[in-house]
Amino acid sequence: MGNDLNQAQARIDALLDDNSFVELQSLVVARNTDFNLDAKKEPSDGVIIGHGLIDGTLVFVFSQNADVLGGTIGEMHAKKILSLYDMALKVGAPVIGFIDCGGVRLQESFDALESLGSVIERAADVKGVIPQLMCVAGQCGGGLSVLPALADFTFMVDGASLFVNSPDTITGNDTDTSSAKFQFEEAGTVDVCGSLSEVVASMRQVISMIPNDIVEATDDLNRASEGLESKVSDAALVATELADNREFIELKAGYAKEMVTGLMKLDGVTIGVVGNREIDGEAYLSAVGCEKAADFVDLCDMYEIPVLSITNVAAFKVCQCQEKRLPRALAQMTQRFVDASIPKINLITKQAYGSAYVLMNSKSLGADLVYAFDSASVGAMEASKAARILSENGTDAASIEKDYAQLQDSALTAAAHGHIDRIVSMADTRKYIIAGFEMFF
Repeated sequence: MGNDLNQAQARIDALLDDNSFVELQSLVVARNTDFNLDAKKEPSDGVIIGHGLIDGTLVFVFSQNADVLGGTIGEMHAKKILSLYDMALKVGAPVIGFIDCGGVRLQESFDALESLGSVIERAADVKGVIPQLMCVAGQCGGGLSVLPALADFTFMVDGASLFVNSPDTITGNDTDTSSAKFQFEEAGTVDVCGSLSEVVASMRQVISMIPNDIVEATDDLNRASEGLESKVSDAALVATELADNREFIELKAGYAKEMVTGLMKLDGVTIGVVGNREIDGEAYLSAVGCEKAADFVDLCDMYEIPVLSITNVAAFKVCQCQEKRLPRALAQMTQRFVDASIPKINLITKQAYGSAYVLMNSKSLGADLVYAFDSASVGAMEASKAARILSENGTDAASIEKDYAQLQDSALTAAAHGHIDRIVSMADTRKYIIAGFEMFF
């Protein structure tokens, strides 16, 4: 066995509980004999498959071995992965893949192409049925890049490469578009990146959240939420404070940072979080942020994970690019919120203005419950802006601003009109959010 084979196995060993991995079909070899391929046959045909445990949860794993024929995909290589999907589907267990592949095996030509297609088809077919986690641990290029993009959760090890077209084939390109940094921050394909140890720790954390089994909570149901006054500008900070044992895993944290998506448990129940984060003091919806939120709500709906939206939004991002993309992105996010059949609770933390708020899982869009802090501002627009529009020649703007702020710019007014179900104190937020979700169970 070469060093890379050890590396392929080491990735599995790093992920799974000690001594829990059971390898399957280890003696499979390639059937093709063209181009002297028969002389290069080695057991495993470039991919290790099997099952094991993560904190006692059954998972099925494949790890491509770049030391055997470059980890390329051929007929038997693909059949091993397909058999793994079949077994996982029968028992409803997650599939986890470590991708380190030189592409389609040229010696097998069309057979290899069809084999790649069969793996991609299977991944697409079971999406939303069994969870799929893919980790790009080495090279992943061309058509194979669809596989991590199809996954429910995508991870990438520093130094690995993910691309459709190799960076050096892109005219005038001065960026490593295949790098983990680019895919995490610019492309938005990757949920979590880092060293192998960091990535497998995050993968284990995600597996602890799905499937959505209710576990006995070790955190106090009535624990007071602390310090939310200083955290309301960032949904990730709010979610962390509310979560059981303050454990919140943010997904795609490097991409569209103005929109937060992630998973946590509340009283032992997995909850998806979608929320806003102020960027340079501004709370807005962007096209990429809405697309990110839409994909995440869709994921939660597929796996019956309730959603908590943590709202702090005042406007839409302003630029020419946004005018091209925002309407469709807003429609996409709106459609996901409306179509989702899971319980949906909205928490307004700081401000909720205009149609940007309406599209952020408001009561009118189908939120089952809407909570707000009594300090939150809720209305058609900020009082100062409204006053400029409503005043005559600007002479009475100050007086109108004061009246508007009292009458039309507060969570209390919105609650009086039935748009908010309950005003909650910051300290009691965790208790009421848990009670709200438990009502639907």
